[in-house]
Amino acid sequence: MSTIIGQTEDVGEPAPRRISDRVAAQVRALIRTRGLKAGDRLPAERALALELAVSRSALREAIAQLASQGLLVSRVGGGTYVQPAALGWQQQRIVAPLSGLMQDNPDYAFDVLEIRHALEGEAAWHAAQRATDDDRARIGASFEAMLAAHGRGDHLAEARADADFHLSIAEASHNLVLLQVMRGLFDLLQSSIRESREKLYLSPRTFESLSQQHRVLMDAIVRGDSAAARDAAQSHLRFVHDSLRALDEDQARRLRASRLPTPVDTP
Repeated sequence: MSTIIGQTEDVGEPAPRRISDRVAAQVRALIRTRGLKAGDRLPAERALALELAVSRSALREAIAQLASQGLLVSRVGGGTYVQPAALGWQQQRIVAPLSGLMQDNPDYAFDVLEIRHALEGEAAWHAAQRATDDDRARIGASFEAMLAAHGRGDHLAEARADADFHLSIAEASHNLVLLQVMRGLFDLLQSSIRESREKLYLSPRTFESLSQQHRVLMDAIVRGDSAAARDAAQSHLRFVHDSLRALDEDQARRLRASRLPTPVDTP
């Protein structure tokens, strides 16, 4: 049984969750049920803790978590407010400055992939050491979502599940700065190479490779093997980088071929 803002729902036997995760879910539900909009203030900390039947320390941790995700903003001495999604930390600090560059030159997307290579290796390393049961359950759920989307032939959903898989690993690292940087990078990639990412899943051979790489990465994190997790993450990203580059080069060749003059038959 789980309780969210006074409502009881039978959910079977879910994996154990950190208290802060559970309280964060309660705060999210409160925002939805009250229809709070960007700029609206949450109840005072003491009142909100009483309403949710949680400790004030757990509430503070949950609010810090939601603030790191760009949902809330706390003002010293002024309370906590719902933050506009467009003004989230990663949007202001990462996406906005780089999005213009990537519009001018799509090749910057590959620079983002190179940065991911460095960051995700470390995220996987820390996730293998720090992941909770709930973290491992989220990683597994994202992996299963990729398989399910592929089975439906929904390659857009598959690409989204892929992003969720990698972000769930960043969450399991329990490094909020790393998580926010990763979120910003994925926002950039979703807008810049979305079509190419979807094409990766059209080839059965490519899908099999991606699926196996994801499974190896997930298994290393689950068993707590930091070195294997980092190696799996970096090997996977090298494959993604090379595959996307090959797709782009093939598309460029096709475009050049389409511009060649059509041969004229001579009598």
